[in-house]
Amino acid sequence: MRFILVDRIVALDPGRSIQAEKTMSPQEEFFRDHFPGFPVVPGVLLTEMMAQAAGKCLDTEAGERGKAMLARINSATFREWVRPGQLVTLFATVRSSRPQFATVDCRAEVAGRPVCSAELFFSFMP
Repeated sequence: MRFILVDRIVALDPGRSIQAEKTMSPQEEFFRDHFPGFPVVPGVLLTEMMAQAAGKCLDTEAGERGKAMLARINSATFREWVRPGQLVTLFATVRSSRPQFATVDCRAEVAGRPVCSAELFFSFMP
């Protein structure tokens, strides 16, 4: 099973920032249980969307330090529900990047409104 939560990269400044998009299909199985009668994208999937976008940005940085792997969620805030079929725009800006780790500020928006944000910490695997 592939678990890809980025549909399209809109803009990329390698190793510095990325803008990407994802739309969750209303047919996704998890919407049946999260929540019946009021389906919303789970916060953990919103966080994973931001992490995958940030990881793609880090992986484009010059150097041979390995693949970026989410190691810690330093903070996360959820502001609004994301409903099935809504286009989520993902933004990630690398705050600091060192040979063994990086910290990235991320946010997700729907129609220009912030729905969540997170500070994510990545390590690198060979």
